[in-house]
Amino acid sequence: MPHSHIAIIGVPLDLGQGRRGVDMGPSAVRVANLNRRVESLGYTVEDLGNVPVDQAEASPEGHPHAKYLPQIAATCNRLAILVTDTLKRGTVPLVLGGDHSVAVGTVSGVSQHFRARNQKIGLIWLDAHADMNTPETSPSGNVHGMPLACIAGMGPAELTGLLGYQPKVAPRNIVIVGLRDVDATEKPHVRDSGVHAFTMRDIDERGMRSVIKDAIRLASDGTAGFHLSLDMDFVDPQDAPGVGTPVRGGATYREAHLAMEMICDSRHMVSMEVVEVNPVIDEVNRTADLAVELVMSGLGKRIL
Repeated sequence: MPHSHIAIIGVPLDLGQGRRGVDMGPSAVRVANLNRRVESLGYTVEDLGNVPVDQAEASPEGHPHAKYLPQIAATCNRLAILVTDTLKRGTVPLVLGGDHSVAVGTVSGVSQHFRARNQKIGLIWLDAHADMNTPETSPSGNVHGMPLACIAGMGPAELTGLLGYQPKVAPRNIVIVGLRDVDATEKPHVRDSGVHAFTMRDIDERGMRSVIKDAIRLASDGTAGFHLSLDMDFVDPQDAPGVGTPVRGGATYREAHLAMEMICDSRHMVSMEVVEVNPVIDEVNRTADLAVELVMSGLGKRIL
């Protein structure tokens, strides 16, 4: 990171998906000793605690095609403001989810900070899923399947219009890596949006090094840098069993570390988030521990 101060922000949100438990993800990652391990790399770490989040038990589900949308939008708005303020202070935000719908808030805040300086950002989205559904196409109505569409300017106005403008990131500067599970109704959004998508087949054929090199180039083209959004289901369930929506055939342990190491080497990453850690279905917190390991690689830890 070009900055030495990192602010950790927890967002214990699980309203965006059907399987409960990812609201405990920020705690699980902190229990895996995130703060001290990041400090060991020479960073000054400030933990800002958790963004207030509505609980499912106390909230109406709302529209079946966009469940808990008002509550999710309110959380994302609070997060966006906090992320913007963090960047204004010269501190890099490291956001801990929660389900992936929190990314709308994180990216909105980062985008707004650079927009105020007449600059743009890119986005690298490490994920098994495209997350480019809209309420009209979503089979489940779960908003955690929609955040990337919202960031690119498609979807409910409560999220696309956060902070008063859209898109938050130009599709040409958005790159998905690790894609392997896409809804049939969602595929046209991915193909027609202008977003760049590298599937697991691309990684199989070309290797992670080549794919990440292209991802960095595309996300950095004409931008001040890129935000990294790491969904832990990017990694194969053999190494990351405790995730919100596991899908077989993901990145291996070493492929995931290589991706993070190369992203760090680029020196273009301006912010980061890690989402979808679910300790309820994890094994002795090893997915959270891997999440911390990958954050460490993204912040500069090396074998030698």
